[in-house]
Parts: sequence; C-alpha cells; structure tokens
Amino acid sequence: METNAPLWFRWGMGSLAAAFDRLAPRRVHGISATLLPYTPAGAIDFEAFAAHVERTHDAGLDVAVNMDTGFGDLLSPAERAAVLDATRAALGADVVFYAGAFADGPDVLAGYHQAMAAIEARGAVPVIIQHRAMHGLPATDLAALYARIADGAARALAFELGPMFAPHGAIWDDDAFRRLLDVERLVGAKHSSLDRGIELRRLAARDRHRPDFRVYTGNDLAIDMVAYGSDYLLATAGCAPEAFAARDRAWRQGAPIGFELNDALQALATVLHRDPIDGARHGALQWLHVRGLVEHASPVPGITLRPESDVELYRELRTRIETLLASTDAPDLAVRPPAVTAS
Repeated sequence: METNAPLWFRWGMGSLAAAFDRLAPRRVHGISATLLPYTPAGAIDFEAFAAHVERTHDAGLDVAVNMDTGFGDLLSPAERAAVLDATRAALGADVVFYAGAFADGPDVLAGYHQAMAAIEARGAVPVIIQHRAMHGLPATDLAALYARIADGAARALAFELGPMFAPHGAIWDDDAFRRLLDVERLVGAKHSSLDRGIELRRLAARDRHRPDFRVYTGNDLAIDMVAYGSDYLLATAGCAPEAFAARDRAWRQGAPIGFELNDALQALATVLHRDPIDGARHGALQWLHVRGLVEHASPVPGITLRPESDVELYRELRTRIETLLASTDAPDLAVRPPAVTAS
C-alpha cells in the first residue's frame, strides 16, 4: 500500500490495528445509572428494581442509584433511603455502589452532609448532585463549596449536569473544572453536557493536572467517548448492562465485534435520548418492558411520556443486540476494571 494514500483509503483496506491504537478502553470503569421501575398504582416496584440491580452487577458493571435516571430528583429523602437499602440488600454486604446525594432543606451544606452520611452508611460512594445555590458562583467559590461538601465523605464524585436534563443542573466553565481537580476527595466527575468538545477539554485538563481523576461520560449521544479516555456512567448502560460489558470486553480483547455492539447500543441510546430529553426515562421503561425485565412501563407521575409506537423500534433493537450478544463469549467477570473509588 502506498504510504501517501488517503487515510480513509488506508483504513478502508482493513487497518484494524490502527483503529485500536486510537482507543483507550483499558482504563474503562463502567457504571450503570439504574432505572427505578414503578407499578401502575404509582408505587416503587422494589422487586423488579432489586432484580435489575443484581443483573447489572452480574454483567460486570457497577451500579448507581438515585441519579436522574432513577428519578432521584423526584424522590423524597425517605424514598431515596429505601432505594439505598434495597440496593444494598440486592448486592450483598461488600459490593461498592454509587448513589446520588441531594441537598434537602434550607441549609445546603448540612443537606449534602446528611445525604452523604446516609449513602456512606450503606457502604456506597456519594455522587454530588448539583443544587441551584451553585448557579452563577465564580470558579473559586464553586470549588471552595465543593471542597466543603466533599469533606463530608471519604471520597465522592461530582455531577456536571446540563440544564436540558434538570433545572438544578449547570455546565461549569473550564476554570471551574480545573479548580475542582484540586479537590482531593473528589475522585471523579460525571459529565453530561451532550457536547463532545467540552468533554474532550475535560479530558485534556484531567490528563495535564490529575491523571488519576475519572471523567465519567454521561453523553448517551456519544457512548464511544470511552475511546478517548472517558469512563462512563450512562443511563443507556442501565438498559443493556450485558451488552455494554460485552462491548468493553471485546475492545479490551481487540475483537471487532466491539464496534458492532457499540453501533447497536448507540442506536438504542439515540432513540432513548432524542428531544424532549426528559422522555428518555419513560423510554427506558418501555425498553425494559420489551425485554421482559419489568412488568409495567409505568413511570413516576409527571415526566414526559414517549409514544407507544416506540415499542416496535425497541423490539427491532432488542433483536439486533441479542443477535450480536449470542455471537460473543459469556461475560468474563474476572476482568471487571477496578474503580479509582474502590476500597
């Protein structure tokens, strides 16, 4: 092959090794933002939830609960505590999981510390969910606030959430993110801007200033961000943990089917996370219902509903993903990458 041939031509000749040289999946820590199912009567379906938590962990991913995918922003403190207890019961005594920490009440700092204490009491790692009180703070003040919040835990993740997902979310400026890297007890941050450019800047800053810090992509419209150095904490991973684990495993092993699985999962993620984005939570329930994993596609009251016609799309995607999974080996749980936050 001539060395001056166009790159697209050389890749078209089958330079799979060159593609894998550009991937960085060996550091991937995969976390599933686990959905919280409901009964038609509007009660939490704890039986289906526990089964899904257990299934996710058995597939090789870690579990995050009380996130936006798990309706954490719509739950009462007592309901969040019940979800924590159900998660611990499903996983057993020694498995680390992750949980959203919300600041309830008028005292923001005290609210965060109370929430994180409840999470750590169950052996979980807090994920600091943004609060409206953080909006508009200068970078130095924002980093100082996060330092005071994180002092309430042994270790924690931050959560940078775009306002398209929830009104309490906000995207930090680059200076704020750089300063957050200096908060020792923050060991990572979930980034949900749906903007590859911003996330790539986060990765570059991380690599320069604190390489052990984990940037967890929350971009369900670009689930291949793991190829550029992100880890992931994704809602779509909560819909198909077995397939995400198989994709990660295939990429670690240099198997081309990892690309096919990624393409199929991206198709699912794109259908789920189209506008209006809030409908993704109902869409995820529809998907799990199609898979036979929840009895009802009933969401918590008050969220955006997806049309029933989406169900046929989910059936087609289920067949595509299941066909790909049938051609892979069984999950190898021994290769679960350790989280930086693990004890």
